Amino acid sequence: MFEPQTLTILGATGSIGLNTLAVAAQHPERFQLYAVTAHSNVTAMEQICREHKPRIAVMADVHAAADLKVRIADTSVQVLSGQQALADVAAAADMTMAAIVGAAGLMPTMAAVMAGKRVLLANKEALVMSGQLFMNAVVEHGAILLPIDSEHNAIFQCLPVAAQLSLGDQSLTTAGISKIILTGSGGPFRELPLADLAHQSPQAACAHPNWSMGQKISVDSATMLNKGLEYIEARWLFNCQQHELDVLLHPQSIIHSMVRYTDGSVLAQMGEPDMRTPIAYGLSYPDRIVSGVKALDFEQVGALTFCKPDPERYPCLQLAQDACWQGQWATTSLNAANEVAVAAFLNQRIRFTAIADVCAEVVGRIEAQELNSFEAILSVDHQARHYAEEIVEKYAVC
Repeated sequence: MFEPQTLTILGATGSIGLNTLAVAAQHPERFQLYAVTAHSNVTAMEQICREHKPRIAVMADVHAAADLKVRIADTSVQVLSGQQALADVAAAADMTMAAIVGAAGLMPTMAAVMAGKRVLLANKEALVMSGQLFMNAVVEHGAILLPIDSEHNAIFQCLPVAAQLSLGDQSLTTAGISKIILTGSGGPFRELPLADLAHQSPQAACAHPNWSMGQKISVDSATMLNKGLEYIEARWLFNCQQHELDVLLHPQSIIHSMVRYTDGSVLAQMGEPDMRTPIAYGLSYPDRIVSGVKALDFEQVGALTFCKPDPERYPCLQLAQDACWQGQWATTSLNAANEVAVAAFLNQRIRFTAIADVCAEVVGRIEAQELNSFEAILSVDHQARHYAEEIVEKYAVC
């Protein structure tokens, strides 16, 4: 019999959070829900608390917490609020699903790392913003880091066990690996005429052909900035050199990523485009458990196709790949600028194509510098957001 592992879910009302709840609920003998967190979605959090009965619910927004406390006063769930509470519950459980979208997830995720917990990393921005500092902290505090993004989880599954156990510090060459290949669908505008890109609505950008995701990550998929962030994350997770990392378009989203070995072999992880698969693997590693995802039916799959992404169609991907090797200041700036630009696009303040323009201008404004502390990283993040807000006004739709 397993001793149930306590679980905190940071970002429980989002797509990853809800899927984690669904997988964990199938295995009550293995997982005990300790805490769930959200920013301000009180309605969704009330439903989660009533259905899944966590010990603690944390709302980042203090007014939302007060509302939630009234709504679930008839339950035993303790309601807390604020950034310190987020950090506290992240550090208290046996394992933490880090699924808060964007820079807001960095410090709670770090709290789990510094407590030496099993960290299921779905917040790619943590590595995009803090890279080497984050990986150093994992080693220093003895945390167990398991990537949950479908691409990084796929790569992880294709690695030798020794490499799985030394993320961020392994030598790909020593492991017999010549290249890591990230795959991406290309998003909803993959075949759209380039001249039409500027006129696409937020609704169109969020209509991903294969995956069900939140608005921000859906827009990032449409620009392929999401793949660019994954490229940066992969660099740190798998200790890649520039020649060891590549991106391919794979519209069917069946192969989630690949690892090419020096003997000519290529190992690929395949499956339905459903986040419950990598979530289940992260929760149960090194075991495998039922996720609720149907098995891949090869008779129905059809052709699998691949091609190189067009930099003219996906300038954000190129920006991210360039920033990856420029330095931490560049990736932190790019991530901050993109968050501001995507929010502006979703609010219909700028056109779709202006997202890349805002990102490029912000990175161009930030001075190249060494970032040797989280305080320095957060300072650059703040500066980049300030610049991005200014530049958004220049591209504002009249």
